[in-house]
Amino acid sequence: MRLLDHAEAHWPQLSKVEVTYRGAFGYVTGVLRDGERIPLCRLRYGGSAHSFGFAIYSAARDRYQDALLRTGLPPALPKRPSTPRAPSTSPGSITSRNP
Repeated sequence: MRLLDHAEAHWPQLSKVEVTYRGAFGYVTGVLRDGERIPLCRLRYGGSAHSFGFAIYSAARDRYQDALLRTGLPPALPKRPSTPRAPSTSPGSITSRNP
């Protein structure tokens, strides 16, 4: 809803904003009053509220380009696990020992 409210307040030339979903992606498209559809951006769900991304549509390149934040980092990097990984028990691993 925030997206729709923002579009209404800041993009009066759009008659509506549509979001379609394919897999983990949400594609945001602006629709002009004459019916022309303009791709705006792509949202990516990474499995939790802390893992997401977005890409801005480039008309010049006719594709989506991943966006970076002002920090230069991607929008949401996957968090490191809070618990260490269990040691491997496969025969060739460093942590396995044969007596």
